[in-house]
Amino acid sequence: MTQTLRSARSAPVHPTPAWAHPGKSLLLPAFWVVLLLIAGGGLRLVMFIRESFATYPTATLTALVLFGLYAVPFCVFVAALDYLEREPPLLLATAFAWGGLVATSISIRGNTAVHNLIAKLASPGIAAEWGSALAGPTVEETAKALGIIAIVLVARAQVNSVLDGVVYGSLVGLGFQVVEDVVYAINAVAVAGRGDQIAPVVATFLLRGFLAGLWSHTLFGALAGAGIGYLAVRTDRSLFSRVGVAVLSVLGAMAIHFLWNSPLLSLGGGAGIFGDLFVKGLPPLLMILFLVRGVRHREADYYMAQLAALGDRRIATADELRVLAHGHLRAGARRHAHGRAGIKGRHAVRRLQRAQARLAVELSRASGVGLLLAPAAASVAPAPVGGAGVAVGVARMAPQPAGALVLGGPTAVRWRDRVLVERGRLLALGHPEATAPLTRNGSIRRVVGGVALFLAAMVAVGLALIALGAS
Repeated sequence: MTQTLRSARSAPVHPTPAWAHPGKSLLLPAFWVVLLLIAGGGLRLVMFIRESFATYPTATLTALVLFGLYAVPFCVFVAALDYLEREPPLLLATAFAWGGLVATSISIRGNTAVHNLIAKLASPGIAAEWGSALAGPTVEETAKALGIIAIVLVARAQVNSVLDGVVYGSLVGLGFQVVEDVVYAINAVAVAGRGDQIAPVVATFLLRGFLAGLWSHTLFGALAGAGIGYLAVRTDRSLFSRVGVAVLSVLGAMAIHFLWNSPLLSLGGGAGIFGDLFVKGLPPLLMILFLVRGVRHREADYYMAQLAALGDRRIATADELRVLAHGHLRAGARRHAHGRAGIKGRHAVRRLQRAQARLAVELSRASGVGLLLAPAAASVAPAPVGGAGVAVGVARMAPQPAGALVLGGPTAVRWRDRVLVERGRLLALGHPEATAPLTRNGSIRRVVGGVALFLAAMVAVGLALIALGAS
């Protein structure tokens, strides 16, 4: 028993208990304090937008639409980082709102105060050159880190891995980035002094959204969130080491932010901005992506072990476990099914993958609880699929012996049966396994293709900025 408890404490994932529904956060006074802060920040933003609409209606609407659309794929990507154990939408929205409404409100006043302090203690010239490098990291990163900590405090049971900290931190940073960019875009219109024109908005969108967006607040938040998630989850470590990791992660986010805002290593304006991107932006981006990749793999290995422990090929084959652990392989399996069985095959593989992932999560919550199940074929209700019943597919698999032990509560049993239903549908379509053929050098081609696409996008955005500047 002692060894089991020690293993559970040292696991990279602390499963969310079945009783820990995210809606219970609404009952906590701390959550309502967070909502009041968000409401206050929202009121400030609404007042700013209303004033901007009165003066620059077209430019303001353009900024809201562009950066609103910009946020959508980022939100989808960040939320999908934790495919196997998805975070509650309520908490994801809270994280985004904290970054966009609370952290920005704190930073507007805080940055101004720091700039004024530097001007008084040093000189206005130093404040102009170094103010953003000193104010941004200290004020903004602190305000965003408080949002991640708030999520942990109001929904501790939902933060069960370092990856969860990355997700919440990224969304806090993304919310901050989107709202800040809207404010910058509208201010750019005012500074241009040409009336209600959209050219400054588009230029800000291209510069801050694309050229600087990849290594901006979303990345800083991800790094800070990883450390705070480590502090919350890794209870097998000493409190000193956990706090140390959290502090270092926040300081690391501040350091990267400082480097990005400072004149250090800058190559000047114009074409020099591309040099800045690669010198000051690319190394932190690669470092944080490597960190995210590592924590994702640790979490995936943990959940795949839950399915592998069943030793049941009908639940998941060895190849399916390998595929389920990686996003690009899951997508490849869906494409392969589409090629063999059409759109029905793609959807069937997607449903099987979701059911397998949910079963893995429910098994991780079992804590040694076991239920005796009837034979598998008897527990699956027939449902017609493409002219053939699910029972036809299930019958082609060896039934599980009566009285077999499957760890998990009733919810795990339901998802086990759901996996078998989806397996039967795949079999009925003549596609028994949710995998794809291995391709030689697939990873190399994917990396080279991604880099080429990235460079092409950077060049296209740079040319667009040059064209806007010449107009």
